[in-house]
Amino acid sequence: MNKGILYAAAAYAIWGFLPVLLKTLSSVPPFQITAHRAVWCFLFLLAMVAAGQGQLSALKAALTWRNLLIYSLTALLLSVNWLVFVWAVNAGFIVDSSLGYFINPLISVLLGMIFLRERLRPLQWLPVGLVAAGVIYLTFSHGGLPWIALVLALTFGSYGLVKKIAPLEALPGVAMETGIMSFAALGYLLFEEARHTGAFGHAGLAASLLLVGSGVASGVPLLLFSAGARRAPLSVVGLLQYISPTLQFLCGVYLYGETFDRTRLIGFSIIWLALLVFTAESLLVYRRALARAAI
Repeated sequence: MNKGILYAAAAYAIWGFLPVLLKTLSSVPPFQITAHRAVWCFLFLLAMVAAGQGQLSALKAALTWRNLLIYSLTALLLSVNWLVFVWAVNAGFIVDSSLGYFINPLISVLLGMIFLRERLRPLQWLPVGLVAAGVIYLTFSHGGLPWIALVLALTFGSYGLVKKIAPLEALPGVAMETGIMSFAALGYLLFEEARHTGAFGHAGLAASLLLVGSGVASGVPLLLFSAGARRAPLSVVGLLQYISPTLQFLCGVYLYGETFDRTRLIGFSIIWLALLVFTAESLLVYRRALARAAI
C-alpha cells in the first residue's frame, strides 16, 4: 500500500480519537487544556524543526512582519477552533463537533468561491444546497443553530483558506503559528499558576502527562498529514478526511452515550447524502482529468 495513504489515514485516526484523550481531562478547564495543547505542540514541532538540517535557520529567516501577520491570523483561527472543540468534547457535544468536520469540506468550497473566485461546478451546487437544508432542518428541529458545528467548520475552513495562500511550508508554518499561540497561552498559564488555579503539576501526574500528550497528539498528526498529502493521490486524501469525524461521531454515540435521536438522524442523513454526492462528483472529475492526462 502507498505509504502516503497510511500516513494520512493515521493522521485522521489520531484526530478522530482525540476526544478520548480530552475527555480524560474533563476536570481541567477548557482554556487551560487549549493553552497547554498550544505550548506543548509548539515545543514538539520546534524540536522537529531543529532536527531537520537547516530548517531552524530557515524558520528564523522567515520571521518577517508579513509572515508574522499572516500566521497570527491562522493562530487566532486555530485557537478558536481548538477551544470550541475542547469545550464541546468535555461538555458532552462530541456528536455536534463531528458534524462541523463533516461539513467542513463544503464550507471550504464556498470560501474558495467567495474569496479566491473559484467556480463551483454545476453538480457541486447540489451538495451545498443539501448541507444548507440539513443545517436549517437541525436549526428548526432543535430550536437553535448548530453553532458548535458551524463555528468549527467556519474556523477550520478559514484556517485552510489562509494556509492556502500562506508562504511557508507545512512544518515551519505550523511551528510559527503554534509559536505565536504559545506566547499568549504561556502568559495565561502563568497567570493561572499565580492565582493557584493551574492544573499542571497540581491535578496529579496523570493529568499533567495527558496535558503534555494533548500537544504531542496535535503535532504528530500534522506531521503525518503533511507526509501523507505529498505521497498519496489528492482524491484518496479527500476520502480519508471523513475518518476523523466518523470516529468522533462513533465515540460520542457509542463510547459516551450522547443522544442521537430521530431528528438528528434525519439532519445528519441529509448532510451525509451531500457528502456522498460531493465525493462522488470530485472522484469523477479527478478520474476524467487522469484520463485526459494519459492521452
